[in-house]
Amino acid sequence: MRIKDILSPDSMIMELKAKNKEDAIKEMADLEVATDIVNDEDAFIKSIWARENESTTGIGGGIAMPHARNKSINKARVLFAKSKEGIDYNSLDGQPVHLFFMITAPDGADNTHLQALAKLSGLLIDPDLVEALKNTKTPEEVIDLFEKAEAKKDEEDKKAAEAKKAKEAAKAQGTSDDDNKPLIVGVTACINGIAHTYMAQEALIKEGKKRGIEVRIETNGSEGVKDKLTPDEIKRAKGVIIASDKKVDMPRFDGKHLVNRPVVDGINKPGELIDDIMGGKADVYRASAQDKSTESSSTEKPGLWAGIYKNLMNGISHMLPFVIGGGILMAISFIVENYMGGAKTPAFIFLNNAGNLAFAFMVPVLAAYIAESIGDLPALMPGFVGGYMASIVNGQFQVNVQAHATSPAGFLGGIAAGFIAGYLMVGLKKVFAKLPRSVEGMKPMLFYPILGLLFIAAIMFYIINPIFSGINFAITHFLNGMGTGNLVLLTTILAGMMSIDMGGPFNKAAYVFASGAFANDPHSATAAILMAAVMVGGMVPPFATAIGTTFFKNKYTVEERRAGVSNWVLGFSFITEGAIPFAAAAPGRGIPSCIIGSAVGGALVGLWHVGVPAPHGGLWVSPLAGNIGGPSHILFYFLATIIGSIVAGLIMSFWKKNVKEDPNE
Repeated sequence: MRIKDILSPDSMIMELKAKNKEDAIKEMADLEVATDIVNDEDAFIKSIWARENESTTGIGGGIAMPHARNKSINKARVLFAKSKEGIDYNSLDGQPVHLFFMITAPDGADNTHLQALAKLSGLLIDPDLVEALKNTKTPEEVIDLFEKAEAKKDEEDKKAAEAKKAKEAAKAQGTSDDDNKPLIVGVTACINGIAHTYMAQEALIKEGKKRGIEVRIETNGSEGVKDKLTPDEIKRAKGVIIASDKKVDMPRFDGKHLVNRPVVDGINKPGELIDDIMGGKADVYRASAQDKSTESSSTEKPGLWAGIYKNLMNGISHMLPFVIGGGILMAISFIVENYMGGAKTPAFIFLNNAGNLAFAFMVPVLAAYIAESIGDLPALMPGFVGGYMASIVNGQFQVNVQAHATSPAGFLGGIAAGFIAGYLMVGLKKVFAKLPRSVEGMKPMLFYPILGLLFIAAIMFYIINPIFSGINFAITHFLNGMGTGNLVLLTTILAGMMSIDMGGPFNKAAYVFASGAFANDPHSATAAILMAAVMVGGMVPPFATAIGTTFFKNKYTVEERRAGVSNWVLGFSFITEGAIPFAAAAPGRGIPSCIIGSAVGGALVGLWHVGVPAPHGGLWVSPLAGNIGGPSHILFYFLATIIGSIVAGLIMSFWKKNVKEDPNE
């Protein structure tokens, strides 16, 4: 995607009427609503001010870049506005702002939009471009300037890529003199990761070129980590520049001279940061001092629930490969058992054992990485042990015999173990914070592992396991004893939740509930039905958009129809996120349509008792459909998915107005 695709003459104000910051934001937001970029002006303005309250987006040099990324935004767009007189915007350099770039990105903005936004942000480092923009008279002049600047930047990037390739070839042949050249590495990042991240990267690299210094910058923006630094580059670097407003991976820089400043300093003071490194003014960073990542002082701490969600998702993301790999191998073993010789065949024994071994790590890994997210690396081992203890069935292992547990504490016990271990380590760090530096090395090697293990074992043994084993037993017993009516209600709710935010907290909650029930008893027919329900619910949104863009071409743009083609494959593979761009473009229409379709599919799963004893795979695992040991339900699994998708696709498409583009284009 080119920059011109996120600029539009309709989203330009060639002379702002506003005389102050508040009125300027309101005037620009009014145009965003009028051009259908924003669907909720109040929510949008609040998000703009929330970002301004963190740190002003008046970056200096007469430029301000207010930006937001949330559900009140329909499209990725850059609104351009000018003020000849200038507006007091509380800029970092105290000077009035003449050029405004209001950057908007929906929650579901795809990488092509984000890359275009990043490129535009990087171009604004060029003072010649900025001066030319101040003198523009028409929107067409603005777009023309950016097109020329983009073409120039593309040519520079091409030459840089060729030079890098030549350097790598020379190094492989032993003829490179790179090791004798000064190198500075760094990381740039901001809260939203839309603009400042890439402007700081560009400014530091350009300043390095002026001084004959090679500068390599890793960005942590909306697309995630890009241009990731290699261990060899870090080792060779003279120093490290962190220009960031959020947490970055710091321990890898242990022992290097390091400057840690807000991201705006990377934009406005790149020469000063480079001079601090080259002049030896930067302190040496020691990761072992507190054994945790360093954050910029301007980083806003997340709220309670945001923190809990982040830590839980860290555990779940590390757990999923064990669940998916182990669960699917176990499910395949059931096919072998039923159709290829029974439980004594070598194939069944091998597949079932391999799946069970991977599955056994599910709760320990979940707990370990929840703990690691809270208390960093020292909390990993206590979390793992706590999760393992939550997995133990009374009588199987001697360690838990005296805890009087009648079943394992299971998934819920593992989550509790992870949070307890994490905060336990945070407490131990505070207790030992004032120890003499002479014993600093003993903390991660002696104090933390011994006391962490001792305390988590005692807490799990005497408190968590007895309590949560009872809760786990009650939930499992309740699920296995559900009648059809209650089962239909539950599968309807779970499937519908999969479409509420398509990968967000509601989606994850539904999936975690079903996979938790499956983890507690992989042989449970009810657990298999719940897994089928969440998979059907998660497949409906991408299938619905694929159906709509295929059969209702007059309702969708060319770009949307192209994206819809890939959603056939994404839907088949249970990748709900394929529908996010469609839902984000019109959440008031797209999300309710998908929720209804998913709920219909989930209700049919419960009504027909369709079970899929696999935690992932979509329709690829349809041969497994059916209650374990019972009749095959492949047809019903397909029907539930197809009917739910058709319902969602029809509602979504009939609700949508025709587009003006030629449907045969």
